[in-house]
Amino acid sequence: MNPVIPPISAPASAGERAAAPVPDGAALRLQWLGRRDYVPTWEAMRAFTAARTPQTPDALWGVEHLPVFTLGQAGRPEHVLAPHSIAVVHTDRGGQVTYHGPGQAVIYLLLDIRRRRWMVRETVQRIEEATIRALARWGIAGQRKAGAPGIYLAGGEKISALGLKVRGGCTYHGVAINVAMDLTPFGWINPCGYPGLRTVDMASLGVQAGVETVAAAFAEEFAAIWQALPAGPTIDS
Repeated sequence: MNPVIPPISAPASAGERAAAPVPDGAALRLQWLGRRDYVPTWEAMRAFTAARTPQTPDALWGVEHLPVFTLGQAGRPEHVLAPHSIAVVHTDRGGQVTYHGPGQAVIYLLLDIRRRRWMVRETVQRIEEATIRALARWGIAGQRKAGAPGIYLAGGEKISALGLKVRGGCTYHGVAINVAMDLTPFGWINPCGYPGLRTVDMASLGVQAGVETVAAAFAEEFAAIWQALPAGPTIDS
């Protein structure tokens, strides 16, 4: 039986909307949602984005999902090798297939990037930068990989996946950071469409950290970038 899903903050109704635009430097705060099924959370992101106005504040949602494989909008089903009893959800984010499960910090970024004059590419780069900075708090040296969004280790192992959807200049979906999880299901797919890609978590690197703590660290790092660079230059890859 699925757990009861408590309400998620949505944009204000017409009678509650502020008359003035949201300031460019408005603070971003993480709303921690706990452990949830994927589909209701995805539906809530879509509803939030559809209901946005120019006055809607941006938001970060942190969540730990129950086991699920998600296949991106252009995802190829053959990258799901053996799902076993785990559901496969064809979603509307970019990218191929990934796994979400307990022990993974997922942060959804509900942002109006058009309002801040950010392009999609630099938004992705800034999300990656926040992830690198968050991992560095625990002594993990994450790095980018050309043409493959997400964060990797020096040996090529992937520790964080990233996928966005942009609709009307607003983003949803986001980033997943592997904290302390059962990595077995990653062996049942070609992670992000790459056969043989090794996936690791922070625990396998000797780091002890809580999922909510890691999500909060990412949120702090991204919020700092968000406020410092309202329409700044692209971060080099």
